[in-house]
Amino acid sequence: METDEAVIISWFTGRLPQEWFSGQHEFVLDREEIAVIGSLQVPDAPEDMSSAERAALLDGLIQRFREETRERRIEIAREAEHRFRRKVSWGVSLDGETVMFTTLSIPVMTRLRQQERRVLDTLVAAGVARSRSDALAWCVRLVGSHTDTWLADLRDALQHVDRVRSEGPEMNA
Repeated sequence: METDEAVIISWFTGRLPQEWFSGQHEFVLDREEIAVIGSLQVPDAPEDMSSAERAALLDGLIQRFREETRERRIEIAREAEHRFRRKVSWGVSLDGETVMFTTLSIPVMTRLRQQERRVLDTLVAAGVARSRSDALAWCVRLVGSHTDTWLADLRDALQHVDRVRSEGPEMNA
């Protein structure tokens, strides 16, 4: 784990109220954003509860948590944004599902050749996406969902490289 990531995670772990989440928090970090995802306790429910009733119960629990913690989450996010120069997003995990309350949408520029543009245009023409931008985002989500293990291995390897690099001699310009 990169040193700055460890500092960010440690700061949030110390700053977050213990009563908010059960179990470990998950932190997803990139250059622009810190996503904080906490696990909520699954409530006891009657065995004869229908799936629709259970879904409504979980949705209500998530919405209650969101409303009751809003002011504190905003306060913590402002402190973290000032300290770490990244936006903070919030979400919860409950019964195997993750619900994000806030997330950033960052524009990314890319250059595509005609063959690649035709893929995006086909997705737009088929109604899969509203625009080339939406089509590209759809493609990234599709690739990400099918390569989770490979991407996780790659991220682990990058963290190892960062660790080894930080243990090496300092280079003075």
